[in-house]
Amino acid sequence: MDLVGRPADAGRVAFEREASSSRAPSAPFAGAPNGEHAQSDADAVASRAQTSKMRTEELRAFFGRSEVIRGITLPIPEKKVTAIIGPSGCGKSTFIRCLNRMHEVVPGARSTGKVLLDGQEISRGVDPVRIRRRVGMVFQKPNPFPTMSIRDNVLAGLRLNGLRPKDPASLVESALRRVALWDEVKDGLGRSGLSLSGGQQQRLCIARTLATEPEVILMDEPCSALDPIATARVEELIHELQSSYTIVIVTHNMQQAARVSDYTAFFYMGELIEHGRTDAMFTRPRQQKTEDYITGRFG
Repeated sequence: MDLVGRPADAGRVAFEREASSSRAPSAPFAGAPNGEHAQSDADAVASRAQTSKMRTEELRAFFGRSEVIRGITLPIPEKKVTAIIGPSGCGKSTFIRCLNRMHEVVPGARSTGKVLLDGQEISRGVDPVRIRRRVGMVFQKPNPFPTMSIRDNVLAGLRLNGLRPKDPASLVESALRRVALWDEVKDGLGRSGLSLSGGQQQRLCIARTLATEPEVILMDEPCSALDPIATARVEELIHELQSSYTIVIVTHNMQQAARVSDYTAFFYMGELIEHGRTDAMFTRPRQQKTEDYITGRFG
């Protein structure tokens, strides 16, 4: 049975429809033959994809002695959307927190291996604040600062980094327009960010991220707390932002991954099982675990 209770084959057809209508490239992914480890898939994608904006090499992450990310090598193509899917507890959120060095702020947490941004390693001897300006994060639940106005929420990331924009009013308007929120809030910029609906709050948080002018945007299940209408707005926004930003989105919703992503990586128990073009991976998965997961046999 699939995730909504249909037979697995019916779920497969649904995924094929999603994938065929998504924005992912239509050419099939030429990865490793069945039975080979996903790392060869990742390397094949790296050689075929446009320039990788980011890349991990043998990345491992730990909480104390517990290893939660196990030697993942993954290219993240520039100005594409990469979805990270997998069951709860498989390391998806930990992985993206390693990409902007947020993992290391957790007591007892550490990582090994390499994280590269524009070919330069960022996990050694680089100020993490500078990295987080270049690699922004949008969290699972909308988190506007409760004591700040809508205007100040947009500017908060800059101020926390000690930056003062020359024209804050223009920057606020530009960021809010990018997330299609300006017309909804322009007459009440002094109101609390908490006065907005859940979907509006999440778009406000995305605007706050955009105001710092990042190059990469990490999204950790950004729609999980939103209703279907707000989810559709955020997905539409992801499509619009893709032309300017490299985006990595963690999602439990495989239909969402099919709709918004160009590439998908399937994680299981801290390992990368398969990685490739979304349309090919959802309709012709090369690993049995991938097929079992996307057809709802587990997860």
